[in-house]
Amino acid sequence: MKHIKLLFLLSVVVTVISCNNQTSSESTELAVPVSVETIKRKSIQQFVGTTGTAKAHYETALTSEIEGDYFLQVNPKTGRKFQLGDRVEKGQVIVKLENAEYLNGLSMESTKLNLEISQQEYEKQKSLYEKGGVTLLEMRNSEVSMINAQNNYESAQIQLAKMQVVAPFSGVIVELPYYTEGVKVTAGQSMVSLMSYRKMYVEINLPEKNLSEVETGQEVVVTNYTLTEDTLAGRVTELSPVISDETRTFSGKLEIDNPQLKLRPGMFVKANIITAQKDSAIVIPKDVILTGSRGKYVFIVGRNSAADDRRITTGIANQDEIEVLEGLSPNDRLIIKGFETLRDNSKVKVIL
Repeated sequence: MKHIKLLFLLSVVVTVISCNNQTSSESTELAVPVSVETIKRKSIQQFVGTTGTAKAHYETALTSEIEGDYFLQVNPKTGRKFQLGDRVEKGQVIVKLENAEYLNGLSMESTKLNLEISQQEYEKQKSLYEKGGVTLLEMRNSEVSMINAQNNYESAQIQLAKMQVVAPFSGVIVELPYYTEGVKVTAGQSMVSLMSYRKMYVEINLPEKNLSEVETGQEVVVTNYTLTEDTLAGRVTELSPVISDETRTFSGKLEIDNPQLKLRPGMFVKANIITAQKDSAIVIPKDVILTGSRGKYVFIVGRNSAADDRRITTGIANQDEIEVLEGLSPNDRLIIKGFETLRDNSKVKVIL
């Protein structure tokens, strides 16, 4: 009998130990592996994204205004004749045209001399008039002669300037047709094309829904797909108040600062127009937010390694991140992986 009781007691002990081991095993198996991120305050920007083609702020195609012999000038920066890609300064002569017959027809020396004589005559008549030596009419006639002489001289200078092709602004040579040195070119032939793209612009079209968000003066962050690590600053400069009844969009312009000329005319760019910004906010990834009957919520690691569901109120957002106004605090451990099957108080195991 004692032997039977002993066997019974041993059986109970084994059963209890077995149950405890099974409970411990089940508890271990039910702990869901998760990855976490410690919440810290940081900045967040809300933006409207758009794309477009970057264009030079200034560009021009210069042609010959008269017939003459073609002479491409030397670039003083390089010591050789101007070439494609050379930078030129405003007022710099790129091409000279020589035409002796045209130059003689301007009579520059006689026109200048006539101006000097008429100026002297006017000063003489003015002095005599002040002393009562000539009439007002005589003085006025000398003044008219001087003005006509000055107009003739200025007109001759304008005509003389046509013998040179001059850069109207500082920029880069982007087209330079080849002509044999000294060959005669006619008026209207292409000489050189220039662009200045230290500042650029992009024409954009935005959906109707963005009309109330986007304003002139807002900052823009610009990237190019071939220069992914370089960002350029810009701003919204123009916006149309009219919605197209065909595309349901409105148009605008962005100006881009391009001081190092990294962005080139014709490049396709992505532009993010910043419509809202916070410098110190609780920011989390958008893809960790779940939605239930009581609204949006996320999971953090709470006490005793248990999942704690937190109802949250959100603020501004962008494509990847969102601001949390209520529900989370700095240093909370936000579950960013493995949260899909969790419930409140689910056991979790933090893994790397």
